[in-house]
Amino acid sequence: MVPLALSLGLAACSAGDGQADNAANAGGGAASRPASSSAAVDAADALPEGWQRLDGGQVPSVPAGTPQLPASVRSDDGVEVQVDDPGRIIAGGDDIIAVIEALGQGSAVFAAPTNTVTAAGRAAPHQFLFNKTTGVEGVLSLGGSLFLGNSLRRHRDLSDKLRTVGQDAVIIDDLQPAPDKIRKVAAALGLADAGAGLADAVQAQLDAAAAIAARGTWKPRVIHISATGAGGSPTVAGADSASGQLITLAGGLNIGTEAGVANFSALSNEGVVAAAPDIILVTEHDLQLFGGADGIWKAYPTLKQTPAGQAGRVWVMPDMQLKYTSVGSGAGALALARALAALPPA
Repeated sequence: MVPLALSLGLAACSAGDGQADNAANAGGGAASRPASSSAAVDAADALPEGWQRLDGGQVPSVPAGTPQLPASVRSDDGVEVQVDDPGRIIAGGDDIIAVIEALGQGSAVFAAPTNTVTAAGRAAPHQFLFNKTTGVEGVLSLGGSLFLGNSLRRHRDLSDKLRTVGQDAVIIDDLQPAPDKIRKVAAALGLADAGAGLADAVQAQLDAAAAIAARGTWKPRVIHISATGAGGSPTVAGADSASGQLITLAGGLNIGTEAGVANFSALSNEGVVAAAPDIILVTEHDLQLFGGADGIWKAYPTLKQTPAGQAGRVWVMPDMQLKYTSVGSGAGALALARALAALPPA
């Protein structure tokens, strides 16, 4: 076996507690449960005065079913793949893991990225450092039965090499609508019918959020800040990010889109002031990485000079409802759309 140091870093696993299912019902016939999130913000009263925690609360899920295998699926790199065993999944990102959880298959997550914020990812037997230098030998050394990548840019070459040596590999690219992603993940697990119902439930939430936004009389200016994304420097979400698209759908004007930044990119202190956001968005995990409120003001000192900073209008959201296109996108869109609709015009 090739030493792991040649390909990827592995972290010892630490079992995490799973999240209990909620018996409430969501649209499309799917059951629902509390959203997966990090432990970054343990309670609303942990936030500074004036800050708010937005949580859509109900993320659609379906009862665990029996996969119909083998499953023939078309990977997003155009390759037809027959999946024989989805029992030990090496997952490329939390967007994929959240769908697996919502399909009742969380225990099948065998390896997850080290920065995972999902319950199934934290409970996986392996966590690994996953980046553009990740090698085929390291992935094979994990002993998984299925690799589910989430990026054509990062995972195309890796998937080709894995298939060459007999490892099933499917890519579900992150740059696509949540319902499409859900259907593709479900198909790869042999749960196409369950995935269709789950996708419909999320689409219903997205449609409801868009309807709320359509009734709005103005578009609040929103900046989503992150502690990562530009070589470790603080960033803002651009047009092609999951949160940038969600902000637009929910009735806001995304500052990163207006500024022309790509994905998550740095924005100068002068740019932050000029953007004049009405709302500052941050996820729970990023709030932890910033080191709390003081860390945010240190990373972006001019934020305090903006309308949002002067009003202390900072909204904290679960990572899986804002930063990822996945099963939590509908819940996040609804929470944000309602909050924006309730905001008095500037």
